[in-house]
Amino acid sequence: MHDLLLGVVAVVAAAIASVTGFGIGSLLTPMLSLRAPLKIAVAVVSVPHFIGTAIRFWMLRGNVDRRVLTTFGLASAAGGLTGALLHARLGSPILSAVFGVLLLFVAVMQFTGAADRLRFGGAIAMSAGALSGLLGGLVGNQGGIRSAGLLGFDMPKESFVATATAIGLLVDVSRMPVYIATEGRQMLQLALPMLVAIAGVAFGTVAGARVMQRVPERWFRRLVAVVLAALGVAMLRQAFR
Repeated sequence: MHDLLLGVVAVVAAAIASVTGFGIGSLLTPMLSLRAPLKIAVAVVSVPHFIGTAIRFWMLRGNVDRRVLTTFGLASAAGGLTGALLHARLGSPILSAVFGVLLLFVAVMQFTGAADRLRFGGAIAMSAGALSGLLGGLVGNQGGIRSAGLLGFDMPKESFVATATAIGLLVDVSRMPVYIATEGRQMLQLALPMLVAIAGVAFGTVAGARVMQRVPERWFRRLVAVVLAALGVAMLRQAFR
């Protein structure tokens, strides 16, 4: 029953990611953590996350903003590697609480319109990219912070999702070898739920791409803000359990 529910969540998470540029790790990791320690769940979810992100990148590759990718994206990849190396030591409830508060703050900024006046460049963009990658390596949940930073670049929704996807792929490539080297044996013990999640993510990614084309521009950023707020609440609940 858990594997069936995991597959449904994987489809929904991938469809959301096709619209917002993130969501797979954010939704699948808590689901899988019901069955395995969070540390192992993060490592296992990185595999379907990589596959879903790769499929989405191939479909959207023509809309990637290369300028943002070579600044924000490379910093994210470096942060992802660092976070994966620190993964075993720093995955604390305090980190989850700080992360949740930050996501809620960004959601409020977006709802009030304050986020529309934010513009990131130079060292600030590099720092935001590195932070999102670091959190991705640590707790497998970097999409919200990454999207919060990318909102400041004022890209159309197609470029937003495509660039967020390309950056997510860079982070996956940097962190997965560390997970496999340190937790590969435990990951293999969860091969069945991993395969179920992969199938669900692949289907949801393809189906979600059609949904993205129907989302009006004025609703797109609000949708991102809603998902950010939901993730923030979820992270705070997890931190104070």
